[in-house]
Amino acid sequence: MTERLAPGARESEPIPARRRRPRVGHIQFLNCLPLFWGLARTGTLLDMELRTDTPDGLNDALAAGDLDIGPISLVEFLRHADDLVALPDIAVGSDGDVMSCLIVSQVPLEDLDGERVALGSTSRTSVRLAQLLLAERVGVRPDYYVCPPDLRTMMTEAKAAVIIGDAALRAALHQAPAMGLHVHDLGRMWKDWTGLPFVFAVFAARRDFLAREPELVHQVHANLLASRDLSLTEVTKVCEQASQWEEFDAETLERYYTTALDFRLGQAQLDGIAEFARRVGGDAEGFPPDVTVRLFEPAAS
Repeated sequence: MTERLAPGARESEPIPARRRRPRVGHIQFLNCLPLFWGLARTGTLLDMELRTDTPDGLNDALAAGDLDIGPISLVEFLRHADDLVALPDIAVGSDGDVMSCLIVSQVPLEDLDGERVALGSTSRTSVRLAQLLLAERVGVRPDYYVCPPDLRTMMTEAKAAVIIGDAALRAALHQAPAMGLHVHDLGRMWKDWTGLPFVFAVFAARRDFLAREPELVHQVHANLLASRDLSLTEVTKVCEQASQWEEFDAETLERYYTTALDFRLGQAQLDGIAEFARRVGGDAEGFPPDVTVRLFEPAAS
């Protein structure tokens, strides 16, 4: 279920005497670079207090109120849906191959029943999606354990690993071929199974911050959309600059940003979220299968 929430939908708290810059989270992975690259170009980066961390770190900070706005793993967003409002038309997802959320395996997936599978400790949503796909699409029940996302270490202790972000790009492009490993893209597996896009992380604002500062939420949302659009318009320049400092060449990064990652949050993406919630939701997961996703309505500002 999706609900659109305009500013003022809850009783506002007293406005602080001195206004501060909004605290905005930034995932320290390449997948978020296009969402923030344009902020420096337009000068709007100075209008926010940017905090960079791993996905898990940002999840916890936004849920605890240590951030006002930021990306949050889909699973954690659904668990804290009563306290958060999703910003429309901006997310981190895919509509097919995502390239950076993978199961890397020494054996075919059908042979993983009862085998050890290492879970990289940096993304709760990718881990839950992998578990869902292995259980319900492949039909196996591995023995999972959590460890740091280092592929070579994982492969010495497990038959397969779930790995995301820059480490997954590195694994798919360099390490897995050299080690003779099978690579399975979680975005592609979900798309082939359901026909829907998958959203790995949404951008959300805390509802209490929205009640106090609706104009700031509106401005940060607008700035992030403008940054994304500028970055994708000038994507060749973005990738050429990033490739000077990263281990991936500009051509690979441009393919990643233009054909793999999907930075939208529209109706198709909301349908994908609803389908994921329906399949995994329940008391053990921390949200119901019909969890309500509340959307910020910029027009109401």
